[in-house]
Amino acid sequence: MPEGDAVYRTAKRLRQALDGRRLTRSDFRVPRYATADLRGRTVMTTISRGKHLLTRVEGGLTVHTHLRMEGSWRVGPAGGPAPRGDVVRLILANAEWQAVGTRLGMVDLVPTDREERVVGHLGPDLLGPDWDAALAVRNLLRAPERTIGEALLDQRDLAGIGTIWRAETLYAARVSPWRPVGSFPADDLEALVSVAHRLLDANKDARFPVTTGDPRPGRSLFVYGRTHQACRRCGAPIRRGEMGPQPSERLVYWCPACQRD
Repeated sequence: MPEGDAVYRTAKRLRQALDGRRLTRSDFRVPRYATADLRGRTVMTTISRGKHLLTRVEGGLTVHTHLRMEGSWRVGPAGGPAPRGDVVRLILANAEWQAVGTRLGMVDLVPTDREERVVGHLGPDLLGPDWDAALAVRNLLRAPERTIGEALLDQRDLAGIGTIWRAETLYAARVSPWRPVGSFPADDLEALVSVAHRLLDANKDARFPVTTGDPRPGRSLFVYGRTHQACRRCGAPIRRGEMGPQPSERLVYWCPACQRD
């Protein structure tokens, strides 16, 4: 599933292609909105909210999309061919550009003043103007028995972290993903979510992940995707496991020497 920084970059691409331009094509390929037609309306803007995208159009309507695991938005010149098969969920185009949403996990059309219907459950957005570390900590502490690894992926607590930045955040803070939330002093939790905020902010415009100061592919991640490789700090082999209840368990990476319980 794309992380908050990747969704942020997707919103930026959509803004560059659609903002301020009148739609000449509006093709919803989901049954619920099959008859919806936004042609003739001007796109106001697209913003990211955690892992969600909100495309606001003239007339007080918002197109809400979520990429889930396999979804993407592809932007290209207007009139270009769309992918074949049944993978296309939505096409929005103007006289210059075309945005094609494929394999989107969610597609909704809601009044702009009712966007809370689709994103109101989210915690503070790590890349949003509402980022509030203290609120994120209070949200995390609502379930002190959970592991910190599970809690960081709960978008109701704070929005935007996925498996990559969970792994890198916990490694940077020298915290085991298996440690219970309730074992942290509040100040330590605030420091931890602030690390996550800095990592996502540093990567919101980065082509490759940046954690070490070396942005080359394969050089910048400390633990994610590095199973059995030597820890860059201590040399111990990086471990990989699964965390969370089935069937929603997610991969987790950590250094058993640097990140003790």
